[in-house]
Amino acid sequence: MDKVIEYQTIQNQAIIDNLNINQVHATMQKITQFQKVIQSTLHQNHDFGVVPGSSKPTLLKPGAEKILMLLGLTSEYELIEKVQDYENGFFAFTVRCKLYKQDQLITEGLGHCNSKERKYQSEKVDPYTIANTCLKMAKKRAQIDATLTVASLSDIFTQDIEDMDLEGNSVTQISSMKREMKPASKSQIAYIQSMQKKLNINDEQLQSMLAKYNVDALEKLNSSEASQLITELQNIKIEGQ
Repeated sequence: MDKVIEYQTIQNQAIIDNLNINQVHATMQKITQFQKVIQSTLHQNHDFGVVPGSSKPTLLKPGAEKILMLLGLTSEYELIEKVQDYENGFFAFTVRCKLYKQDQLITEGLGHCNSKERKYQSEKVDPYTIANTCLKMAKKRAQIDATLTVASLSDIFTQDIEDMDLEGNSVTQISSMKREMKPASKSQIAYIQSMQKKLNINDEQLQSMLAKYNVDALEKLNSSEASQLITELQNIKIEGQ
């Protein structure tokens, strides 16, 4: 055992000795810069949610898809384990997500889901579609697992699967945050409305913007979301000048 440990130590030291420190430093800087881009690009309550009491936001499916698009990665899925017991109503699936840059495999992620999970014990769950629901959830979990790894975002986001609904979104945590956060002020709403007129944005276009925050009216935005929308409108104004 001691010889094995000694051999591993020598191997690890050899890896470190062969590192280009300047290149490592440049790579770490790029990772930090990319993390900042992600944090400024993703929208709370749509691309990620915040569970009260949790130290990290939860990355959701729309956010994972945006990150993969930014990185120019494509995904491939493989069902590696399944249990389909129609007689007793138990279904379980494990899915592997492979991420590729062109034809090169970059990383993999795993996701599992089964019908005995607490969220599927509700009377509202359709017993005739639960198999497909579990399969889709396993796929989404695998995708998010792979995304967090490839984008070096595990220290920023987590995958709090217990708080995701059947569609992979976090409805419960979103509603909780809505109640806790300060609503948009009258001045914020008035400013957004004035910007809408100046930029000739019609109601349909505004609704599309509001959909990012899972609301259908300006009055339903919280203060943080209103600030994000104002910034978005200001950027449109700058581009048009």
